[in-house]
Amino acid sequence: MIPQKLELLSPAKNKQFGMAAINHGADAVYIGAGRFGARKAAGNPVSEIEELASYAHLYNAKVYIALNTILFDNELNDARLLIERLWNAGADALIIQDMGLLEMDLPPIPLFASTQVDNQNLARIQFLEASGFERVILARELGISEIAQISKASTVDLEAFVHGALCACYSGQCYFSAAIGNRGKRSANRGECGQPCRLPLTLISEKGQVLEKERHLLSLKDMNRSDYLGRLAEAGITSFKIEGRLKDLAYVKNVTAFYRQKLDLLMTGGSGYAPASSGRTFFSFVPNPVKTFNRGETDYFLFGRKGTVHSFDTPKSLGEKIGPVDRVDPRYLTLKQAHDIQNGDGLCYRDKKGTLQGFQVNSRDQDKVYPSGRLNLKKSPLFPGALIYRNHDHKFLKKLAGSSAERKICLDLSFSETPEGFVLKGEDEDGNMGEFRVDMEKILAQNESAALASLNKQLGKLGASMFYLKTLVIHSKSCFIPIRDLNFIRRGLLELMTAKRAGADNRVSAAPRPALVKYPENQVDFSANVSNEKAVEFYKKRGVIVVDPAFELSVLGSGTTVMTLRYCIRRALGACPKETKTFPKVWNEPLFLENTKDRFQVLFDCKHCRMKILTL
Repeated sequence: MIPQKLELLSPAKNKQFGMAAINHGADAVYIGAGRFGARKAAGNPVSEIEELASYAHLYNAKVYIALNTILFDNELNDARLLIERLWNAGADALIIQDMGLLEMDLPPIPLFASTQVDNQNLARIQFLEASGFERVILARELGISEIAQISKASTVDLEAFVHGALCACYSGQCYFSAAIGNRGKRSANRGECGQPCRLPLTLISEKGQVLEKERHLLSLKDMNRSDYLGRLAEAGITSFKIEGRLKDLAYVKNVTAFYRQKLDLLMTGGSGYAPASSGRTFFSFVPNPVKTFNRGETDYFLFGRKGTVHSFDTPKSLGEKIGPVDRVDPRYLTLKQAHDIQNGDGLCYRDKKGTLQGFQVNSRDQDKVYPSGRLNLKKSPLFPGALIYRNHDHKFLKKLAGSSAERKICLDLSFSETPEGFVLKGEDEDGNMGEFRVDMEKILAQNESAALASLNKQLGKLGASMFYLKTLVIHSKSCFIPIRDLNFIRRGLLELMTAKRAGADNRVSAAPRPALVKYPENQVDFSANVSNEKAVEFYKKRGVIVVDPAFELSVLGSGTTVMTLRYCIRRALGACPKETKTFPKVWNEPLFLENTKDRFQVLFDCKHCRMKILTL
C-alpha cells in the first residue's frame, strides 16, 4: 500500500523566511509575488522566488505562489505575464481567488482555490474540482465532520489551516476594511486588509444602552490544532497550513519546527502516512508555539461550539502563561510559583480593568523580579493575584536568531577498488545515484585496522553538506590512502550528488482543463467577488445568468452585509438564546457596533448559527 503523503505548509514573507521554513521541516511554503497577493506587504521579486524554488526543490519541497486577490480588467495582462515568469522561475502552484484567471491562456501551473474563494460547502468544492482546481483550501470555520463529508464526496486535494491568526469573518466575504473609515474601496480582497476587527468597538442597543464599551469584540484567539492532526488526516486533509506571512522569523522557525515534530510522530508505527518532501530536520532547540506570537489558543469550531474563541481584552500577543503575582514591592515582584524568568524577558498582565500592561525585566535575584527603568511597581496597575505572561522570552528568541536547525538528506555510501584506483558510490533516499572515481596507486597499509578506521572516519565526514550518513560499506583491501585524497574523493561525490538533486525537475504540470460544468446557481451577487470581464465570462459560460459586480466596483447602500461570521458576539457574552434560559430583552433589540467614526448593525441568524454585520 502506497502511504498517503502529508504536507506541512509554512508561510514565507520572503526568500530568507522560506528557506528557514524548509530548514525547519516544511514540505512546502507559500509566498507572495510582487503584486496581486492578499498580503500586499509581503510581496517578493520573481528573482528571489526563483532562488527559493531552487533551494526548496533540493529537498523535493514545493513553492506555492499566493496570487489571491481579485483583479481589475486593466490588471489581467500584467497578472498573466507575472504567472508566466513565476512558472519559468520554478513555482509549483498558484493560489488564486479570481475565477477570471481560468479563462486565460496560462502556463501549465497547477491552480489551488484560495480560502478567499469561500470554500465552506460541498457543492462549491465539487464545482471547483470539476473546473480544474487541483487543491481546495477549506474555510477555517469547518468542523471535522464537515471536512470528512467533503472528503468522501470529492477527490480534490484538501488543505486546512492548523495554526495562526483567525479572521472573524469567512475569508473572501469580509468587506469591513472597504466599508470603514477612509479606506474607500481598498479591501481585504485586494490585499489591503486594515484589520478593523482587531480594533476596540462598542456594542450598543437600539435604545442606546451600552452593552460593551470599547472592547475588541471581533478579535479572536489564534488557532492551534496541533493535538488533532491525526483526526484531520483521517478526515481527508493532506496539507496542514500555518498562517503567518506577516509574522517574524522566530515565529516561522518555531511553529514550523513544532508541527514538523507533531507530524513526524503521526507518521511512525505503520501509520500509512509519509512526509511530502525529503530529508530529516535536526533541531538545536525545543519548539514551543506559546513562546512566539500567541493570542491564546482555540481549535475554532473543529468539534463544534465549545470553549471560547474570542480575545476581548487585547489583540496583542500574550505569550506564555507564567503564573500569578504573590507580592508587589516598589522595586520588584514575586510570583506564587517557581519560574525561569530571565534578564531581558518581556512580561505582561491584565490590570483590574482588563487592559493589557507590560514591562521588561532588568534582573532577577532568586525569587525577586526587577523591572527595567525606574518603574515603581506599587504605583503601577500591577496587583497581587495578577496573572503574568511572558510575551518575550529573551533566551529562546536569541537562540532562534541564530542557526537553530539543519535539514539533511539520507545517503548510503560504498567504497571499493577499481583496476585503476578507487570509487566512492552514493545513493540518496530518493534513489539518486552517483559515483566518483580516482586513479591512483594502491599501497597496502602496514596497519590494516588504522587504515580501515581512517576510511570510515574521513569518508563518513559529511559535515556541512546537505547529507547525513546512513550506511558506509567498504569493499576494499586495507590500503593506505592519504587523508587529503580521501577528503578529495568524499567532496567530489557530495558535489556530484548535490548537483544531481539540483538538476532533478520533479515539478508536476497541471492536468488538462476539464469540460465546462454548470455552476450550482443561476445568479451570483457581489459576494462572488467578480471584478473583471474574464470572471464574468467564467460564470456565464457555466450557466450563470446574472453576475453582479464585486463590492469594490459597486455602490451598495444601507443593509449591505460587510461581514459573515460563524463566531457570535451574543454567545461570547453569554447571551445565546439557545443556551441561556434567562435571556435579557435588550439582546433581542437590534444591536449595533460603533467605533469613533462608523456604525454597523449586527444581525443574528440563529437558525444557521451565524452572525452578520451590515452597513447602515
